[in-house]
Amino acid sequence: MRIFYGVQGTGNGHITRARVMANELYAAGIEVTFQFTGRPADKYFDMDIFNGYQLRTGLTFNTDKGQVNYLRTAREAKPITFFKDVKSLDLSGYDLVISDFEPVTAWAAKNRKIPVLGIGHQYAFNHNIPRAGSDPIASQVMKYFAPADRGVGLHWHHFGQPILPPIIDTPETPKNIIKNKIIVYLPFEDQKEVIKLLSPFENFEFHIYAPEMIASTFGHITCNPLSRAGFQKDLYDCVGIISNAGFELASEALQLGKKILAKPLHAQMEQISNAAALKQLGYGHTMIDLDPTVIEHWLHDNRAMHITYPNIAKVLVQWILDGMPEMVPDFIESIWSTVEVLHINN
Repeated sequence: MRIFYGVQGTGNGHITRARVMANELYAAGIEVTFQFTGRPADKYFDMDIFNGYQLRTGLTFNTDKGQVNYLRTAREAKPITFFKDVKSLDLSGYDLVISDFEPVTAWAAKNRKIPVLGIGHQYAFNHNIPRAGSDPIASQVMKYFAPADRGVGLHWHHFGQPILPPIIDTPETPKNIIKNKIIVYLPFEDQKEVIKLLSPFENFEFHIYAPEMIASTFGHITCNPLSRAGFQKDLYDCVGIISNAGFELASEALQLGKKILAKPLHAQMEQISNAAALKQLGYGHTMIDLDPTVIEHWLHDNRAMHITYPNIAKVLVQWILDGMPEMVPDFIESIWSTVEVLHINN
């Protein structure tokens, strides 16, 4: 079986999910060609698992100080390049086309009348799940950015809808937690402001990861370049994370039993909705802006959630090999029945 798999590369969460899927697809003997779009070629890292992957420009959102800038997004888009990429993408010889909210692959398949399977968090928004911060632009983006004929939506909870748990690694539960160690991943914020914000909390160790590394003059604040291996090592033994409200990192934190403080990207419906879901489920704390009062309260709150999710990547690969039958309620229920939710104190 041959699969062409398009992945939105703007955020690291899509790529993280693709890594997990790649392992299971390869293990099943499936030949996969991955394509990534949404960031410059030199900004990708730790991509060895994606043998012979392709890169194209695609479409992405411009952000400025924690907020999506739609005007700059439109101004800096490259529609001619996008249409050329869509037209030139060769999908012949593949048995299945998958898109993780990746527009070039989705539109190339649509134009050639090739059915495309969407797998990712964004496709959960086709169902009745917590939603906030919606506006006409956001609704149109969700509908037309990377259209799929069939979507498999992923979320932290089923909300009574035909969606699946997150696709994440399933590591062992950490045995040793450093009680004052905090991971900070706020890539869309001004990093100098982030350092200034955290500087008063000297009883905690902050490990900041950012696309553009800024040197810290504070002993309790360490700044690191983006690194999958380094980030995973620090995430494993930290007590909690302060991050934007991306889906994949929060999923990993819940799986590892880390407390969460999420600051959604302004004017980004998905992240605002994710923050609303975290709050509704009681899975994490949220803040609208970078608020030192909220941070101080959260730092001294030891409560967290530890959620054990099954290996959804393996489930999906087998489902694909079985011919992608309709996901009936009994199938959905059988998967969610294996999820374990625990309240813990770190």
